[in-house]
Amino acid sequence: MSDRPKLLFLGSLMPVIEDSLEAGFEILRDDGTNLDALIERHGAEIRGIVTRGRRPTDAALIARLPALELIANFGVGYDTVDAVAAAKHGVIVTNTPDVLSDEMGDFTVGLLLATIRTLPAAERFLRAGKWLHDAFPLGNSLRGRRIGIAGMGRIGQVIARRLSGFDLPISYHSRNRVPHLDYPHFPSLVELAANVDVLIVVLPGGPATRHAVNAEVLAALGPDGVLINVARGTVVDEAALIDALGSRKILAAGLDVFEDEPRVPAALLACDNAVLVPHVGTATHHTRGLMADLLIRNVRAWFGGEGPITPVAETPAPGRRAPQTDSSISKQ
Repeated sequence: MSDRPKLLFLGSLMPVIEDSLEAGFEILRDDGTNLDALIERHGAEIRGIVTRGRRPTDAALIARLPALELIANFGVGYDTVDAVAAAKHGVIVTNTPDVLSDEMGDFTVGLLLATIRTLPAAERFLRAGKWLHDAFPLGNSLRGRRIGIAGMGRIGQVIARRLSGFDLPISYHSRNRVPHLDYPHFPSLVELAANVDVLIVVLPGGPATRHAVNAEVLAALGPDGVLINVARGTVVDEAALIDALGSRKILAAGLDVFEDEPRVPAALLACDNAVLVPHVGTATHHTRGLMADLLIRNVRAWFGGEGPITPVAETPAPGRRAPQTDSSISKQ
């Protein structure tokens, strides 16, 4: 029997993560069909979970692993991990903040421009040979628009800095005003939507924000409004959005995330005023490499007795080893 700590890998992860950890840990791989068998055989010895968040790490799973100490999440968002349940069991949860913020800032600006300027449609027009016979229709502009950011955590602030170079007014909604920011703050999402032309959603996922962008918010955004969602698909009421796009209650939407990924409703695919991409906001070799490195360092630091590097706000729980925490860490 190996004396190396046992790690349960939930779903597929980057090969570099497994390659880097396999020397010091015994890795148990869940392929989506063998989780119960793995737990039946090794549950009492599994000390860590490594997950990319596509499968839930819920209270029931945590309770089945009495030796569990660490859940290392690949990504900044950890809404599929029940961090509250983890804390109750004395389990640390880590994520990978900061290292992906610049990438998300760049990507969000690109998605915004692609949506407003209908760049995917323009490319399809050219590839279909239509430019030989006609000019692509005039479109909409970013000029003169007011930007609203829903969620002003780390990523939201990077997006705001990127967009400040466009000389457009920026305002935001968050639960609390961010002290060092001079942008106007709106206490409700509906108020923000009513005062902007572009609504960029960067809220954390989870029950508290489920369908936060609903029919009322979309109506407040109005017929010239553009919605950009780079947060979690659950934050937007997809049925309400489909109705708003189809009936032109809003102008357009750019979406990187969906409620039931990777399944996208046919009605949404049929919307010609939506730019849809398959959750690729951080999908570059550069940034995914940084995320993998941070996850690996969290695992090694915890089991090396140093404490986690980037614990989430809900953990560590009392009674565990005292980690080196960063009180500024947030879900965003």
